[in-house]
Amino acid sequence: MTEHVLVAVDDSEQAMKALDFAVGEYPDARITALHVIDPREFYGAGGIEGAAMASYERIREVHERSANQLLEVARERAADAGVEIETESVLGRVSREVVEYADEHDVDHVVVGSHGRTGASRILLGSVAERVVRRSPVPVTVVR
Repeated sequence: MTEHVLVAVDDSEQAMKALDFAVGEYPDARITALHVIDPREFYGAGGIEGAAMASYERIREVHERSANQLLEVARERAADAGVEIETESVLGRVSREVVEYADEHDVDHVVVGSHGRTGASRILLGSVAERVVRRSPVPVTVVR
């Protein structure tokens, strides 16, 4: 029996489909929606060293606020289906953090969207989804 499901979420349609799948397929399981803030998206935001650090902090704060809003949308979406979920946001490389979270938090199953946000690093079968499938210590469902 699946007791704890991890759903990787970002602001993509596929991630929301993955959440919908998990909520529909595992309504009695503990479901955690995890959003990973990738700091590579905001490194080197300024010119001189002091300004870069200040910009880095401001940009990180913006990403954290955005993550909180996204996770609130995920909670509301699950609640609309009659399921209460947990949410968490972490900082790091997306595929690595998803796999580590699954390993460290007694996750039984991972659900990911086939493609996340667009961009060079996310063009193929969803390079993040592919890495999660290859490295996950538990079964993974990829939702299209």
